[in-house]
Amino acid sequence: MTDPVAAADAVVTAADPGLTSPGVDSHDAVLVTGPWLAGTTSLIDALRERMPEHTFVEADELGPARAPLAVVFVASAVAPLTESDCALIDFAANYTDLIIGVVAKIDAHRNWRDVLAAGRAQLAARAPRYQHVQWVGAAAAPDLGEPMLDELVAVLGQRLADPDVQRRNRLRAWEVRLGTMIDRYEAGATGSDRRARVTTLHKSRDDILRERRLSKSERTIALRSQIQQARVQLTYFARNRCTSVRAELQEDASNTTRRKLGRFEAYVHTRAGDVVDEVDEGITQHLGDVATELALSAPETPPPPPRPDVSRPPMKSRRLETQLTMVLGAGFGFGVALAVTRLFTGLAPGLTIAVLVAGGLVGLLLTVSVVGIRALLQDRAVLDRWVTDVTSGLRSTVEERVATRVLAAETALTSDLAARDEIESATAADRVAEIAAELREHAVATAKAAAVRDRRLPPLQQALDTVRAELYGSGSVDVRNGSDAALSSDSRTE
Repeated sequence: MTDPVAAADAVVTAADPGLTSPGVDSHDAVLVTGPWLAGTTSLIDALRERMPEHTFVEADELGPARAPLAVVFVASAVAPLTESDCALIDFAANYTDLIIGVVAKIDAHRNWRDVLAAGRAQLAARAPRYQHVQWVGAAAAPDLGEPMLDELVAVLGQRLADPDVQRRNRLRAWEVRLGTMIDRYEAGATGSDRRARVTTLHKSRDDILRERRLSKSERTIALRSQIQQARVQLTYFARNRCTSVRAELQEDASNTTRRKLGRFEAYVHTRAGDVVDEVDEGITQHLGDVATELALSAPETPPPPPRPDVSRPPMKSRRLETQLTMVLGAGFGFGVALAVTRLFTGLAPGLTIAVLVAGGLVGLLLTVSVVGIRALLQDRAVLDRWVTDVTSGLRSTVEERVATRVLAAETALTSDLAARDEIESATAADRVAEIAAELREHAVATAKAAAVRDRRLPPLQQALDTVRAELYGSGSVDVRNGSDAALSSDSRTE
């Protein structure tokens, strides 16, 4: 007697000798399965009792690579099949050709025939292999009366007794295996299995290039903005320091005395140097903060600036002005002496000589005092103008210092930023090169897969057409379009 499994394998190997096995082990058992609460458990118990010569199993009793001899799918008579029910049939009968549909609990639902008809139509429309599935009604554990399993037992016994069952199941396993192989070759040739990775690589490359451009532009704009702000803020800081020092020195000049005139000049020199040092220190700190904010190296601090060259106050000889002051002071003193003399002479006529001497002394003292006060006021005015000139020169010095150091810092920070951009550009270029290399690898792999597809697809397609011709007759299935063709009218009736 011919081995049905070997006969099915011979059909395939005749079209493609390289194929040996569909990779599925057949199990001499009937799988009873169905959705939850469809009555699967009671039906399998009843079948085990009525047909002890056959083995009935549930889905969890079969391994993933084992195919049952037949599949009994149990559906409830409550409602027609759902999409999940159809998906369960696809999974359970993937490698099995013999399928029997059962509408259970027909004792409790009078419209079970409508549900059966709807299930038959729905399943037949799902795939051509389901068009000849036989459907029966059953009640494994009715509330009243005996179980109604005669029709199911008769149909199942008749179908299992068919000697062609194992061969058709083997052909069904080959159909699935060949279809899967063709789909895999097609997917490899079209790159569908790599499409997600290729899309991710293209997106990563675009993101890297975009981020690189944005980062470079943002850093350049940030550096330019920070330098401009530093120039404005440091210039304002320098001017403000010069203004405050000028007000301080002018106040000191207005309160100076003759004994402090010599020390005032040295004090002005010291304060001017202090202002230059303070401004230079402020420049260093501010530029360091700018570099830290931009994540760059702080610019090199130059040597301390030299002390500003401060001119001496123009304390010129004012001989003519002094002479005029003395004349005016003498006149004022003579007038005061004359008034004092007349006043005291009228009061004490006997002390005329003493009154004259006293009046002369008072006039002399007033004359000296007026001349001294006038000279001191003149010196203070000269110092005030000198302080203004000194602070004006000091302002020019510190502003020049600000401009020079900010320009040097801009050059240094720009160079540092350019070096960092070059490093990041090299890193981005390496990453883009890696992505491009992987994309080329995917392209080469896709081309190789297309070549393999072109070589392997014809024999596989021929084998699949042969298997489907054995299963469904002359009405073949169009695998290239990915959809089943309609069965011919003279297809074999199961």
